[in-house]
Amino acid sequence: MDKTVIEYIANLSRIDLSEEEKVFFIHQLSNIISYIEKLNRLNTEDIEPMSHAIISSNVFRGDEPVVSILREEALSNAPSKIGFFVKVPKVID
Repeated sequence: MDKTVIEYIANLSRIDLSEEEKVFFIHQLSNIISYIEKLNRLNTEDIEPMSHAIISSNVFRGDEPVVSILREEALSNAPSKIGFFVKVPKVID
């Protein structure tokens, strides 16, 4: 990694870098690339590909029909009702 590569990347990104920033990014990108090279040396031949690093499963209960509260029972505590609906005060004119 050298200054010309950093300048090329900065030009592609349309950003201006000071000389100090260029030196800083040379070191950072060099460290990143050396780490990737270490990872590339690992033997992953017997490792199965995976879509996510964490194994997760559905934690929700199954969707099964159950007996619900009866309509009359639900409306029994309503202060005011019209037919099968709860009557509420008008809030929009």
